[in-house]
Amino acid sequence: MSHTDHVPGGDVIEIVGARTHNLKGVSVTFPKNRIVAFTGVSGSGKTSLAIDTVHAEAQLRYLNGISPFFRQFISPKDRPQVDRISGLGVTLAVDQRRLNRSPRSTLGSISGLNDFLGLLFARMPALGPLAVAHPELRNLTSAYFDRYSMEGRCKRCAGMGHTDSAEADRIITRPDLPLFGGAGEWFQRTNSGEHLALPTLAAQHGADLDRPWQELPEAFRRAVLHGTDGEAVTFKITSKHKKSGTETVIERSVPLVGAVREVTRLYEASGTDTAREAYARFMVRVPCPACHGTGFGETARTLELGGLTYPEVIKLPVEELRTWVDGIDATLTPMQREVAVNVLPDLARRVRLMVELGLGHLQVTRTAPSLSGGELQRARVTAQLNMDLSGIIFVLDEPSAGLHPADKHPLREILTDLRDAGNTVLLVEHDPELIALADWVVDLGPGAGRQGGTLVASVPTAELSGHPESVTGAYLAGRGPRVRRAKRFDAGAAARLSLLGVDVHNVRLDRVDIPLNTLTCITGVSGSGKSSLLHQALGAGMDAVLRGERPAAMAGVEGAGRLGWVTVVDQDPIGRTPRSNPATYTKAFDTVRKLFAATPRAKALGLGPGAFSFNSPGGRCETCTGYGRRQVDLHFMPDMWVECDVCEGRRFTPEVLSVTYQGKAVDEILTLTVDEAAEFLTAPAGLATTLRAVQRAGLGYLQLGQSGTELSGGEAQRLKLANAILLGTTGRGRGLVLLDEPVTGLHPSDVQKMVDAFDTLLASGNSVVIAEHDLHVAACADWIIDMGPGAGDRGGRVVNQGTPAEIAAGPGVTGEYLRRVVPA
Repeated sequence: MSHTDHVPGGDVIEIVGARTHNLKGVSVTFPKNRIVAFTGVSGSGKTSLAIDTVHAEAQLRYLNGISPFFRQFISPKDRPQVDRISGLGVTLAVDQRRLNRSPRSTLGSISGLNDFLGLLFARMPALGPLAVAHPELRNLTSAYFDRYSMEGRCKRCAGMGHTDSAEADRIITRPDLPLFGGAGEWFQRTNSGEHLALPTLAAQHGADLDRPWQELPEAFRRAVLHGTDGEAVTFKITSKHKKSGTETVIERSVPLVGAVREVTRLYEASGTDTAREAYARFMVRVPCPACHGTGFGETARTLELGGLTYPEVIKLPVEELRTWVDGIDATLTPMQREVAVNVLPDLARRVRLMVELGLGHLQVTRTAPSLSGGELQRARVTAQLNMDLSGIIFVLDEPSAGLHPADKHPLREILTDLRDAGNTVLLVEHDPELIALADWVVDLGPGAGRQGGTLVASVPTAELSGHPESVTGAYLAGRGPRVRRAKRFDAGAAARLSLLGVDVHNVRLDRVDIPLNTLTCITGVSGSGKSSLLHQALGAGMDAVLRGERPAAMAGVEGAGRLGWVTVVDQDPIGRTPRSNPATYTKAFDTVRKLFAATPRAKALGLGPGAFSFNSPGGRCETCTGYGRRQVDLHFMPDMWVECDVCEGRRFTPEVLSVTYQGKAVDEILTLTVDEAAEFLTAPAGLATTLRAVQRAGLGYLQLGQSGTELSGGEAQRLKLANAILLGTTGRGRGLVLLDEPVTGLHPSDVQKMVDAFDTLLASGNSVVIAEHDLHVAACADWIIDMGPGAGDRGGRVVNQGTPAEIAAGPGVTGEYLRRVVPA
């Protein structure tokens, strides 16, 4: 029986000959208007088929139908390698690999809430009683409620909501030392300007500059920092003529503005970010006095709707915003109500969806960098899902990421509602519970990378559990092996790292203890404060302490002296351009280039290590600038990428490609998988160690030269874990490794590799702290810190802490679910 024999009658999507990335000519047919799960082990080709083939092809077809004028502003996509796809319609996709972490992005902008709220505030006042007395309100647009627009921003702070000014305590950091002897870095940076007047000023005040700063007269210290209030100081400047060598003495008499104003002036006058960074260490950030820290102009700050101004509305948690939206209708005039009917229903639907997806505890203004990976993913899902649409193909990449088991039920209802409304849901997923919800399964494999990319099965979900070649089927049937640890560390006897007075987002803790040299897992429902505790408190706090600074999110840290370094292993992309790849990220390619430069052929041609880099001129193909492909303008068709006809996709000049190492050219090395490279490149020892670390992180199937933009969030995180393994096992002292949702993007069969990597770090004396929802992983931790009891204001506290068995026997939602996993 073929893989298409099961497909029911009616509309179907048929893919023929898909070869994108590692896909090996996959041909498959599956039904429309159903939930179709794309499954398989990590790296098997699920995302390549669902997003990089199906969704990418739909995007290109859409671009073919729009005006060339608009098409020129849209970034071109690589054409998927596929012979034919039939049955495609409009697709909407949420891809893990393109999560926006810009500090300017907020929950409101990512989810689309800001657009609806801005439109509501722009139209309602223009139709209300205020418009009679204020005719200018009739011309309001939503731009007046965008703090980054010319119309909507505060003129004082340009929409930033804060101003930066120099702070005396940042300029004088060591008052126990002399002014020019280390009291402050600012007074050791230059010998020009006001610095030359300070000896004269000191003489006027009877200040001995060899004495510590704190012992000098207060009037002198005030003048140094804040100026002389218009009183001139006379001093001499000696200049030397470059050619003649003669010296000229110039006498100047000027009032001093003081170090605080001078640093602020130079900071504001800096034309580049690099120049600003030189002064940033002397600055403090304070709320803008004009807009009270909101960043908005007068219009947004003064107009009220439903009793609140726009800045007040977007500061609400989503749950409270829902109450505000539901109550708006009663405050509107009949004319306003006629217009609001075009905005309010969609706004109310979107807010309700966010609450159901576990985002109700978050403020609309919560910035993207402060969101967990799962929260950011679900915010993007909100922007795409609309239950009023039908005939749409939704492509969702692991929407369950970051959800506690207790929070998954609403997601299941949303997926079934989408299907029942006449849409097709393509679900790239590893979670057996969500896969079981699907009507149909497309299973890829059997392995990862080059061992994957083939169709294992395309069948109704109930039939996959009996498929002998399907790893996913074994987990659906409950036969799949779960994660295990052979050795546990005694958390009770371990030294402690203690965080004191934690105060960040919704987390308020007097003290929390983390046992060192153990695997500690932070658990709790979505929004309970896990990521805040892990990143803003533990990660940022330890980083500050190790730099000798005071942590911002807590009062202090005890036990930090036992650690020498800290690293956060997140899911952000490893690079912003396609040139980033596993070889360059791990620095393995630096060693490879040196190996090629050391060959007799390279020496004879005068080729150094730089010639074997595709990121700089000298040895790369300049036609494609080392990319191997060129972008072609097709005018009335979408631009496309084609193989470079000069280097034939090999990225380097013929001269460089003529050099071989053990029979392979440099471009051939980049096509090796990490597993293949580990066998081929056995020396030097450092290179072998790097490749082994990548293998331990479960990424042996990746090609060395695979573009970083093609890696999933989980793959990017595991590549960073490989770097952490290198850092923690090469004699650099004991460190702290932090991971947020480390098994996101991992098939259950691959989780064991991740846990084994943790044990590699622990065996070298390091400490590992993870925030995780997968309770099979939590069950094998040495220590659990369970946050809660709820989300947002109802969370942020430690519900329970102890061994997995103690948590399972204790109170809380996590304990309830953990009892199903931990043996009695």
